[in-house]
Amino acid sequence: MAPVLLVLLLFISSSSAAGKHEDPTRKTMEEFSGFQSPANPFVSDSSNSLFVDIESLQRQIDELSTFSDTPAPTVTRILFSDKDVLARKYIKSIMCQLGLSVREDAVGNIFARWEGYEAELPAVATGSHIDAIPYSGKYDGVVGVLGALEAISVLKRSGFQPKRSLEVILFTSEEPTRFGISCLGSRLLVGSEQLSEGLKEAVDGQNTSFLDAARSAGYAEDQEDNLFSSVFLKKGHYFAFLELHIEQGPILEEEGVSIGIVTAIAAPASIKVDFEGGGGHAGAVLMPARNDAGLAAAELALAVERHVLASGSVDSVGTIGILELHPGAVNSIPSKSHLEIDTRDIDEERRNKIVSGIHQSAVEIAERRRVKLSSFKIVNQDPPASSDELVINAMEMVSQKLNLTHKLMISRAYHDSLFMARISRMGMIFIPCFKGFSHKPEEYASPVDIANGVKVLALTLAKLSLE
Repeated sequence: MAPVLLVLLLFISSSSAAGKHEDPTRKTMEEFSGFQSPANPFVSDSSNSLFVDIESLQRQIDELSTFSDTPAPTVTRILFSDKDVLARKYIKSIMCQLGLSVREDAVGNIFARWEGYEAELPAVATGSHIDAIPYSGKYDGVVGVLGALEAISVLKRSGFQPKRSLEVILFTSEEPTRFGISCLGSRLLVGSEQLSEGLKEAVDGQNTSFLDAARSAGYAEDQEDNLFSSVFLKKGHYFAFLELHIEQGPILEEEGVSIGIVTAIAAPASIKVDFEGGGGHAGAVLMPARNDAGLAAAELALAVERHVLASGSVDSVGTIGILELHPGAVNSIPSKSHLEIDTRDIDEERRNKIVSGIHQSAVEIAERRRVKLSSFKIVNQDPPASSDELVINAMEMVSQKLNLTHKLMISRAYHDSLFMARISRMGMIFIPCFKGFSHKPEEYASPVDIANGVKVLALTLAKLSLE
């Protein structure tokens, strides 16, 4: 692993002319942003002021990973669990130390704001999530929250004053672990009426309601009918939204590229399927007479793969993440089966065609195997999102100014940014991660790569705040 860097200068090259003492920080900022206001200067000693404190940031990442229901090196942090509540308090303490104003909404989205000198303008926001699926790693989402706070710290140390306010968001429950709803906080923020109503009845695997879980964590305390719709933000509430994230894939590392600039985010369609068969004794019921719900599920799983491959695109993917058989005994023919299917693509029409094909296969399999297709439910079918050209251009310009190699790429995983794109300009910054590992304890991003991502984020936020 790369050694922790005690101090990493934000600007790694100086353009000072011989015999002169021109501040390269100020020069670079002026070149790409037009920031020249004498009332809001960068301090002149850029060698002391503009740096990423990677030692502190890595320590925060490590400390946050200790708020886990499973032992190191794994991280398990489930929405509104005791460890999640402690982790939230830890993040809020850092926000307050930075002098940011902190507020929380009814579902636990946390907002930390640095007021700009034209605070009436729509703010520029950044952020991600800190919830973690069982036995995962400590970088997914976390880099985008703690890295965002370090980016704010970088700008504060520099003496920069934002024109538009800058806001860091910790989104509630990006992972669907507890209530089966992915990107719960951001999905609600952008105005999902269906989710607002559904949360009133939502329960987890232990039959604990979302309302009870949220209230146990100190949220959703009001009794109003519009409790969850009060979270909604209007389109244009933010001028732009950025998210810093590990790639969760191997491309940047394999190609030796420092920064990925995301141009589009693939969107999922999630499907739940149930078959019901006859069941029976594994020895006594002869093969021709069987109505095996388990084999129907197995055949549908292969059909998912077939439909995805038939699309002809590497951007089409399909996964059977859950397959459950009832009664679940080795000597009993399954009488019921349950599948949960995830299909994704950056082309909505192509993805929806795959979903339609899966449905048709489920109907045909049920008929051929003499079982009942008792449920075929499309849980969500979200549209893909494209990054905004203004944001892409800003990230490219910053990367070039910092002499960081970069490439345009799509995100095959989806993120809170997918939903924020519905109400704001959107962009994402990817950094390499070890072998592309994610959602497992081997997940790792080097201090150098994290610092590079923070640099790009900090200067892109600064540029956009001055628009």
